[in-house]
Amino acid sequence: MPNYFRDNEDLRFYVERWIDWEPIARATEHDFRSEGGPQSLGEALDLYRDILDTLGTFAAEEIAPHAAQLDREGVIFRDGEASFPPRLASIFETIRGMELHGLCLPRELGGTNAPAMLYFIGTELFGRADVSVMAHHGFHGGIALAMLMFSMREGTSEIDPETGKILGTRFRSYIDEIVRGEAWGCMDITEPDAGSDMARLRTRGEEDAAGNWFVTGQKIFITSGHGKYHFVIARTEEPKDEGDPFAGLGGLSMFLVPTYEDGPDGTRRRIVTIDRVEEKLGHHASVTAALSFDRAPAHLVGKRGDGFQYMLTMMNNARIGVGFETLGLCEAALSLARGYAAERRSMGKPIERHEMIADYIDEMRTDIQGIRALAMHGAVHEELSQKKSLRLQFGRLSETDRARLSREVARHKRKARRVTPLIKYLGAEKSVEMARRAVQIHGGVGYTKDYGAEKLLRDATVMPIYEGTSQIQSLMAMKDTLSGILKNPAAFLRRGAEARLRSVSSRDPLERKLARIQTLSHAAQQHLVVRTAGDKIGDALRSPVGSWSTKLLGSWDPKRDFSYAMLHAERLTRLLADEAIGELLFEQAQKHPDRREVLERHLERAEIRARHLADAIMTTGDRLLVSLARADEANAAAPAKAAG
Repeated sequence: MPNYFRDNEDLRFYVERWIDWEPIARATEHDFRSEGGPQSLGEALDLYRDILDTLGTFAAEEIAPHAAQLDREGVIFRDGEASFPPRLASIFETIRGMELHGLCLPRELGGTNAPAMLYFIGTELFGRADVSVMAHHGFHGGIALAMLMFSMREGTSEIDPETGKILGTRFRSYIDEIVRGEAWGCMDITEPDAGSDMARLRTRGEEDAAGNWFVTGQKIFITSGHGKYHFVIARTEEPKDEGDPFAGLGGLSMFLVPTYEDGPDGTRRRIVTIDRVEEKLGHHASVTAALSFDRAPAHLVGKRGDGFQYMLTMMNNARIGVGFETLGLCEAALSLARGYAAERRSMGKPIERHEMIADYIDEMRTDIQGIRALAMHGAVHEELSQKKSLRLQFGRLSETDRARLSREVARHKRKARRVTPLIKYLGAEKSVEMARRAVQIHGGVGYTKDYGAEKLLRDATVMPIYEGTSQIQSLMAMKDTLSGILKNPAAFLRRGAEARLRSVSSRDPLERKLARIQTLSHAAQQHLVVRTAGDKIGDALRSPVGSWSTKLLGSWDPKRDFSYAMLHAERLTRLLADEAIGELLFEQAQKHPDRREVLERHLERAEIRARHLADAIMTTGDRLLVSLARADEANAAAPAKAAG
């Protein structure tokens, strides 16, 4: 009987040996006092293993065998409504019967009250079977959980401070509908000409004299956009000037918009229209819709102007989720490539024993284990940061306990934030690379639809685009890294000195290798900081002395002053990812000697990459930047010349 959880030794290592479930289970079950829940860590772990085993079997037996059919049939768009063909509909009917839509919701809201970690791991299992199914599945329980979390955040949920039990919540009737499997939702951000640049969003949120809100505008590329409940980012007020707090992202608010109503006779009245369903390269069993809002009644979530911050909460979770989804796709590519290479004979032996093919497969395996190390680390700390934050908000705590918990929340947030863009970036980029490699290993038949390799490649190509492009992730990683250095340069220099010392003095050859990667990363980061500061100082020196302080301290333009760092952001992100993976795997190897082999394989490849990336960061880019600067100057001068 196939099972995607049982057959994955590396995944089971985390579940059975590495993840510290005690704080997660204790926070989830309120110190094991939750009514109807596990009364001890042992009971909780038994429940978690049973859930993952069930998900592993379901993904392998009920989704994966039908992936080609789902891809072939796609979705249906007729008379302004999107729907699923019978096979896809039956899969979600089974998911509904398994009560998975409430997996992470509290029991008092009809859920299972499982940790978010189980959802993330399930995302990998479902993603390995078919990423379209996984993409849509996430917009059921995920949206219901977002409704609850946002209600808690804005103070419209009532919680027992002793037991943590939900006594009431703002969107209870909507949550109940989703848990029953009768509805789902989505997140609406992107608009025509406003994708990554959210400051250009034009959809409006308007309030009438009675305090009712309405949303008007168009949203595009909305995954599962045929759902009923939409979290919509809209502009609520135009800024009066640049200093207005509502300028740019500050003028955005979050709304929850029900998009249709179903009558007792089964007829549907559309409040928000579906303009079209996109015909895509891949993800054929997932609806991607364009929508029009025309004074659609809406619920304001939080305060006006809080929209961007609320969106970040959803996006952080979504980006970790996509990281696990890419892991599933990578596992599917590796499994397909391995299976074919073991059976296909050439020159007297299976092609898996040809050196280049063996190297391809070894690298795929190593990269997957590295991405999983990042993803597990990020997911653990993201979950603990959110659950401990809720404890701070609603729990009855002494001043001492509150101070301690505040420090813990800050630590978990810092650890999750460091790796979140790395997870999304590396997982997305590697999923395309591994799917492409699976096609190549299959040779000519990989280019046909008979084996499924080409489907994986089509499905993978959106991964570096949605939920924040790879370029956005790399800019986030670069910004956080350089900002951290500027906030505490002494600590940065100390870490660099310590890495250089370990690179020559450690008795452990793998620690020396890791330290060499850390040293290269440190040198690249230092170069970017010095270069950025040097360019700024040079600009100031060319200005009157009286303007130096303003130039150096008060007029930083990210688009101009950080241009060199922005040019190398992706290279830096790859370097940071290899460094972080090495550190995580080294920590594992310290406690579990059998993990040294995984660490060794990663470091062997990562050190070579680190040398190349650090060299590129420190020696290339000036020619291109000069060319771009000249083009900008010419573009700026053109209107003046035309006016003259």
